[in-house]
Amino acid sequence: MSRILIIEDEKSLARFVQLELQHEGYEVEVQSNGRTGLEAALSEDFDAILLDLMLPEINGIEVCRRIRREKITPIIMMTARDSIIDRVSGLDHGADDYIVKPFAIEELLARLRAVLRRVDLETQDSTFHQTTVEFQDIVIEKENRVVRRNNEVINLTKREYELLLLLMENINVVQSRETLLNKVWGVDDGVETNVVDVYIRYLRNKIDVKGRPSYIQTVRGTGYVMRT
Repeated sequence: MSRILIIEDEKSLARFVQLELQHEGYEVEVQSNGRTGLEAALSEDFDAILLDLMLPEINGIEVCRRIRREKITPIIMMTARDSIIDRVSGLDHGADDYIVKPFAIEELLARLRAVLRRVDLETQDSTFHQTTVEFQDIVIEKENRVVRRNNEVINLTKREYELLLLLMENINVVQSRETLLNKVWGVDDGVETNVVDVYIRYLRNKIDVKGRPSYIQTVRGTGYVMRT
């Protein structure tokens, strides 16, 4: 069952779309403003997001941009603004499709099926050409961007995944905070090196096993390493 997140402040429309999706067999969560919608999108795993453009607190373009920094979840923009500039802006900030209000529910369902089908095809194709990186009982499937420990999937954000992959591709090589920051965030991202420590803590919380030493070792004053 596919999980769909609706971020829409027009309650009657959100409820209507929710009921139609549930009738089609989808599991649906609804958020009514940009801030709570963004939090849900980043903290949970959804198969697709239906995102309104005009939202309270954080607008849809900014929500889309922030989601794209962390996840590749398909996003369909829903908005009453149908100018070319608005459409291009939404697509340029990471939306996969764009539907203008008022819309027929059949068209929305068709667009949703299309983006889900595309993701399924990409996933199926990548399973035939899978490159893996292994360390102890952790395996990364690079084309799928899937991380497993003892065959159990560990859900990571985009940054967490890229940090782990970089460390696992450089076993026994100490990675400085500056190196990790440059390779994962980019030299022009404008973030401080202490963000690396924050994300290493997030990563450890997800991959480490209680009662066992951490997979990622801290090299005091320098950075981090995974050692055999």
